[in-house]
Amino acid sequence: MKNEQLRPSPRIPLPERLNPDSPKTEQIMAEHDQACARNQQGYLDPFTGLFVMTANFHVDRGYCCTRGCRHCPFTQD
Repeated sequence: MKNEQLRPSPRIPLPERLNPDSPKTEQIMAEHDQACARNQQGYLDPFTGLFVMTANFHVDRGYCCTRGCRHCPFTQD
């Protein structure tokens, strides 16, 4: 396994995974933050209906699966 660390702002998705300039980002992040506040593992994306894992889920799991998850908080060296 590669050396992994949490990014400095692990709750903010990487721009290539969630465009910060998209008009959808605010609503997506609201859903994410509500799920985190409720200690849920994920939430339904309000635009696609897909289940998306939260940053909290990824932190608790402790490693990156390398699938490009939207809220993955890890960096890989």
